[in-house]
Amino acid sequence: MRAWKLLAASVCILAVTGAAARGAQDGRTSSEEGRAKAIAAKKDYGSRFKTSDRCVACHNGLKTPEGEDISIGIDWKTSLMANAGRDPYWMAGVRRETIDHPTASKAIQDECSICHMPMMRYEAKMAGGEGQVFVHLPPNPKKLDDRLAADGVSCSVCHQITDEGLGTRASFVGGFRLDEGLESDHRHEYGPYDVDAGHATIMRSSTRFQPTEEPKTIRSSELCATCHTLYTNALNERGEVVGELPEQVPYLEWLHSGYSKTSNCQSCHMPVVREEVAITSVFGEPRAGFSRHIFVGGNFFMQRLLNAHRSELSVAALPQDLDAAANRTIEHLKTQAARIAIRNAEEHEERIDAVITVENLSGHKLPTAYPSRRAWLHVVLRDRNGSVIFESGALNPDGSITGNDNDADPTKFEPHYTEITSADQVQIYESIMGDSAGKPTTGLLTARDYLKDNRLLPAGFDKRTADKDVAVRGGAADDDDFAGGGDTIRYSMPTGGAAGPFQVEAELWYQPIAYRWAMNLKPYDAMEPKRFVGYYEEMAKASGVVLAHASCTVGATGGH
Repeated sequence: MRAWKLLAASVCILAVTGAAARGAQDGRTSSEEGRAKAIAAKKDYGSRFKTSDRCVACHNGLKTPEGEDISIGIDWKTSLMANAGRDPYWMAGVRRETIDHPTASKAIQDECSICHMPMMRYEAKMAGGEGQVFVHLPPNPKKLDDRLAADGVSCSVCHQITDEGLGTRASFVGGFRLDEGLESDHRHEYGPYDVDAGHATIMRSSTRFQPTEEPKTIRSSELCATCHTLYTNALNERGEVVGELPEQVPYLEWLHSGYSKTSNCQSCHMPVVREEVAITSVFGEPRAGFSRHIFVGGNFFMQRLLNAHRSELSVAALPQDLDAAANRTIEHLKTQAARIAIRNAEEHEERIDAVITVENLSGHKLPTAYPSRRAWLHVVLRDRNGSVIFESGALNPDGSITGNDNDADPTKFEPHYTEITSADQVQIYESIMGDSAGKPTTGLLTARDYLKDNRLLPAGFDKRTADKDVAVRGGAADDDDFAGGGDTIRYSMPTGGAAGPFQVEAELWYQPIAYRWAMNLKPYDAMEPKRFVGYYEEMAKASGVVLAHASCTVGATGGH
């Protein structure tokens, strides 16, 4: 159920005008401070969770027999899970939404803190309040609610989730359930292993949690789905709900793919250590099937951004650890995400015709999750001297793509192509949200539908039987060569009379935060959007990475 439905009777209408508007945009306001103080003063506030510092002391200093460091705390701290509450792009997006929909500001912050500041928000709801975002930024380490907010998706969130309702619609949008029938000193923390009495005593003395063996839930995709299946409601100018959008649904994409029968989310994002290893540094016994807590995903750009602005964003992970994590993310993307190939490349009357196939190797759409992400084909044709005579999809230093209509004009977007015949056409695999007027938008609470969704489908995904929440939208829906497993597209490139042999080069690029998504924050006169746009412009040259590449020679020599 949506936050604004839950709070419909109690939402405080914010008149964001004059001094109040400036206060709301610059940081904490007196009303926010007052609400937060009252919530945190409730008797049992903070009794359900512990911050990660109570866990990592015993779960760092871990290594495999070959010497690989698999320390849980170190790996987790470099992840976007740990940094969910200090993500500057998320902060900028929340601020933008509260400015666009000021009468729903209170409910928006409550909703947006569910998965980015889950411990603080859960405690606030149990205390009869709501989650607040900006009152906890920057975090004050002397305040418990700020510490809970800053610790992001911490150990005692995932390891307390019960199996109640998992995989159902009620469990999505952070609708996980904890066992509220237990006293604070007897709460369970679930894990895949049985824990002996001695280690259980140590854990209780540090956290007050009772370690409990429950391997099925903690290793299920349905647990991940609670925060990685998100629906947003479109709001009108009065803050009223006028529509619903599946904002990100990688779990549902996986469920409709062939991977749902062979692997789970953790298989890729928490790869298992092959050897038996100790999972505690305090007299730990070797365990089989331990999963690395790296939570490898697709947002190398944010990991690098967090490292570059670590002081301002209160980043806890060490610089060398975050750098290693970003490199690990890129390596994962380059080896596990996609393959491309060039077939049937031939010369015909001053044109080179080639067929390019793109294969999605992941268990969900590529790219998946937050709709700011995009992948695209960069194709180059060179003559016998190596000079470029055709190029489609070049990434510019500012993060934009040459020829992309959406980067040049926010009211337009690039269609899905079955054939590329000119340099100003680009095959971009992306989702484009549309507002109530059918125009492209990057406002989550303005979007009512998808105008385009041609993100590459995973193997086994049948677009004909797909539910509307994971459906293919736009031209790709009618493209027979766009199907489960990938896409096939034809390129017909003019040679302009140049001499061969010709070299055809194809790359599949990926960008976690597309140029338009960053630039649409620029008009907002508030600290968080301005700060993020500055970060983006500073680092735009490194905003993309090549996932896969292929090349071939054609013409003149008689082969390819």
